[in-house]
Order: sequence, then C-alpha cells, then structure tokens
Amino acid sequence: MSRLSWERATEIPLLIAGFLFLFSYSWQVLANPTTEIYQAMEWLAIAVWVFFGVDYAVRFILARQKMRWFVRNLFDFVVIVLPPLRPLRLLRLVLLVRVFQRHAPRLVRNRILAFAVVATVLLVYIAALAVLEAERSFGDITTFGDALWWALVTVTTVGYGDYTPETSVGRTIAVGLMLGGIVLVGIIVGTLGSWIIEKVTDDNDDDVADTTVAVQELREEVRALRALVEDRTESRDR
Repeated sequence: MSRLSWERATEIPLLIAGFLFLFSYSWQVLANPTTEIYQAMEWLAIAVWVFFGVDYAVRFILARQKMRWFVRNLFDFVVIVLPPLRPLRLLRLVLLVRVFQRHAPRLVRNRILAFAVVATVLLVYIAALAVLEAERSFGDITTFGDALWWALVTVTTVGYGDYTPETSVGRTIAVGLMLGGIVLVGIIVGTLGSWIIEKVTDDNDDDVADTTVAVQELREEVRALRALVEDRTESRDR
C-alpha cells in the first residue's frame, strides 16, 4: 500500500476520531460529568491519540524519502508527542484541519480559504474550552459564553479587556490564540484581496478585448469606405 492510498483510506476515520476527541473534551469541560463518565471520556481521548499516533507511524513508514517527509510533517510529530497537558492536547485537533484541506476545492485560493475558515472555527472553539477549564475556578471567565466571547475578541486581536486570564495556562492559551488569529486573519484578508484583484483584472481584460474587437471592426469599415471611394474616383476619371 502506498502512502497516498493509506491517507485516502484513513481520511474519514481520522475525521470521526477527531470529532470524538473534541466531543469527549467538550463533555468533560461543559457537562460536569460524574467520575465514571469522566474517566470513560478520558479513555476515549487516549484511544483517539493512539489512533493519531498509529496513522503518523504508518505514513512515516510508507514515505519514500523519510527524512524529507519528517521535516515537512514536523508539526504533526510535535502534536503527537505533546505532554499530557489537557489544553495542549487540543492542538492535536489541528490534524483535523489537514484532513479538511484534502477535501477542499482544487483551486489554490479556495483551498487556502477553506483551510483558514475551518482552522479559525476550531481555534476559537478549542481555545474557549481550554481557557474555561483553566480559569473558571480562579478568574472571571466562569461560563462557556464568557469563554467564547473572550476567544472571539482575542483571536481578532481586539482585546476589550473585560475578561483577562489569571492563570499561567490561560495566558499561554491567550498568546497562542493571538498569534494564530494574526496568521488566520492575514490569510483570509490576503485571499479576499487576491480574489478582488483578480475580478478587477478579469473585468479590465474583458474591456480590452471588447475594445480590440470594436477597433478591428472600425478598421474594416474604414477599409471598405476607402475602397468604395477609390472605385468611384476611378469611375469618374474614366
């Protein structure tokens, strides 16, 4: 089996596993489950992590140029071997973005825009979950609504300051969210700007083409009139 065949075969299972991981963490943070359910969700998260690890190992084994593949997928390796800190484990969901990107339209601009939109939604949601878990017993962020508002304000680098992380974990999440927000907003703005410029260029090209056709038709008419005038002049001379 080739690496591409393996990736195609595992796309849907990876998506399902990623959403199960997100569901388990969301349930642990938002639902205040009993100890038994909490442990069950924890085992589900571990199983998903093992599946991600197996997928990475198989893709590495099937890669032809292993060192080159390893360098290109270094972030995937870091995500897999992250320490078992709950907020940091959520970075493994970035692998979901990679899978979404494979299903994006083939046009480069559409692929980039789809990647940015999915990454932004995931980034805001998981940051809200992580900061709520870190802050609700120590700071002002005590509900998911507060956490979601904080994440949206932070990812856009607005920073109203009505909610401020108090713990070191919360502040680390804030730094990562701000950096990620700058990158993602830049990607979205750049992609939209490229689309606008292309549309203007296409319109200008259409106008130039229409003008060229009109000039060519005018030339033909002038030639026809010139020939007619020459014929009449010759007739008079005779």
